[in-house]
Amino acid sequence: MEFYANAGKSVTIRAGGKIYARHAVRTHFVQVGESYIELLEQYVKPLYQPGDILSVSEKVIALCQGRIVTEDEVQPGFWAKFLARFVHQTPAGPGMGLPVKMQFAINTCGLVNVLKAAVCAGLDKLRGVHGTFYDMLDPEVRGLDGFYGRDIPEYAHMGIRIPSQPDKVCDQVYEKTGIVMMIVDANDLTAELLGKCGRLQSWTDEQLLALIADNPAGQDRQLTPFILIRERI
Repeated sequence: MEFYANAGKSVTIRAGGKIYARHAVRTHFVQVGESYIELLEQYVKPLYQPGDILSVSEKVIALCQGRIVTEDEVQPGFWAKFLARFVHQTPAGPGMGLPVKMQFAINTCGLVNVLKAAVCAGLDKLRGVHGTFYDMLDPEVRGLDGFYGRDIPEYAHMGIRIPSQPDKVCDQVYEKTGIVMMIVDANDLTAELLGKCGRLQSWTDEQLLALIADNPAGQDRQLTPFILIRERI
């Protein structure tokens, strides 16, 4: 099997003193409500070997679970529009700089908590500390994707929340398919491990994230939500 890497990414990576090959598995554009078990059976199972680890984008699991919120459900009010003006935009996208995302934060955590997080974040930024706003709020706020159609127009008016019970999803996948996997929220700036199969308990989060440190799945329209990882012997 010839491993495929997205443009600008490498097939191999060195992690923990070993070399691993990563294969970016292309799929169709996954729609809301599809079965992640069927997707794995179709696209990953024919390639998978014992000892492999599969890295899965949180978006595809969340879409399958129907974990979305539409623009019609989140109507930005005064505070959302006001606070969004002060958010610094990173290369990964505008984030909370979008009023609709800021309104989601207010709806999820309450206006008082969001205002408190915004004030603390502003003070910390003066000290060179970043990330305070997200650290003080619910993980749902940090993990909300979508509402941004520059790279994927289908997500312009839809927000994608973080998956529900990601560890349980990984264990269910192993029981039904034999695939050992982890669920990650990654972009070209950061990566976070949301869940992992029980078979990976001997691996730390840092060890697993080192396998995808360069975000081999990409963050545009590569259509490669599955990254098959195999140790090179």
